Amino acid sequence: MTGPRQDTRGIVEAGELFSRVDFRRREPAPALRPFLEHYWLIDWDLPEPYATHVVPHPSVNMVFQRYGDEEPWAEVAGIGLELFTQKLTGSGRVCGVQFRPGGFRPFAPERPVSHWTGRRVPLHPAPRSPGPESVPASAPEPAPLPVSVPEPAPLPVSPEGVRAVVEPDDEDARVAALDALLLGLGPHPAAVDRSLRAVALVDRVRTDRSIRRVDELASAEGVSARSLQRLFAEQVGVGPKWVILRYRIHEALERAESGREPDWASLADELGYSDQAHLVRDFTATVGVPPTAYGRPTGG
Repeated sequence: MTGPRQDTRGIVEAGELFSRVDFRRREPAPALRPFLEHYWLIDWDLPEPYATHVVPHPSVNMVFQRYGDEEPWAEVAGIGLELFTQKLTGSGRVCGVQFRPGGFRPFAPERPVSHWTGRRVPLHPAPRSPGPESVPASAPEPAPLPVSVPEPAPLPVSPEGVRAVVEPDDEDARVAALDALLLGLGPHPAAVDRSLRAVALVDRVRTDRSIRRVDELASAEGVSARSLQRLFAEQVGVGPKWVILRYRIHEALERAESGREPDWASLADELGYSDQAHLVRDFTATVGVPPTAYGRPTGG
């Protein structure tokens, strides 16, 4: 590892976002790097509301946030299955922890990671009105658990711990507070081996263009497709097919962001789609506009 990744994969209209907010990525402490992608820090002071859109990674995030003068709060955000939209208003700050796909379980080993998929769970009681709108763009919120079975906080983080992360204006102090907090939570040794195996498998999907189907990944690893699916449910939170498809869309989205019109037919073949129409359908369903319209100037 030579530093946080620099790509914009998953961020819709990344240039527009970066022109409105101060967005940075920072490396975690060395002991955390096998499990964490990076920390992501956002500060903003906006004259008018602005909505951000993200095609989620197959990653769990811990998100520490403060909006205006409200009390800071934090949550665990499981993998989002739909396009995610967050409306930013006024001023605020977010300090996020993006776990590697497969890297969250050693910090919350009591439940499979699939339990948190589609959920956003406060790490302690949140304020009455926790900041701006923050909802999936096209999917309903997951149904609440029965009243008799309250949702447990996945990680023991106190309000004081949240304030230690969010309140310092010194960015290095925020990163140090995140390091201290995460190192205090894990990783739990008994959960490390299977987690790192899942991390390696997802990384192979992300980087090896020859992996286009679940059976190809299973064969390459010498395991059954069923055991691969169990591992992904326990450690990643979504199935291997979902991960393969999501990374296809991330690649197409970044190509569309490059400023040059891609050859969509060639890209569809490169990414393993049956034809260009299949890529167009997936892209449109995920991002909300067809790839040929994405990134065109709107006059705004």
